[in-house]
Amino acid sequence: MHEFSVALNIVDIASGTAKDAGAERINEVEIDVGVLSGVIVEALEFALESAVIDTLLENAKITINEIKSKARCNECGTEFSPESHIEQCPQCGSFGFDIIRGKELRVKSINVD
Repeated sequence: MHEFSVALNIVDIASGTAKDAGAERINEVEIDVGVLSGVIVEALEFALESAVIDTLLENAKITINEIKSKARCNECGTEFSPESHIEQCPQCGSFGFDIIRGKELRVKSINVD
């Protein structure tokens, strides 16, 4: 389950940012996870439960925003929401498209005291 290593990285990023700011506690962390990022949100939530123990995030509210996908067909320019990296354009049937949104995996914001 690679979500646990993702959870540990989130803890490291948030803790490091809080320490750099001279904060003593983290109140809230907001995370963006794209549906095409390869991260299963439920598994990440489960992994975070363990990863935050005895850290500045232990009592923090953690919000995970699931970012929907958006792609643009390279042939006809149609924008659509693919459910995977291998999908046909619903307009022309081409398999060539650029993903515009949906691969995100980032700590969006951190609220500290």
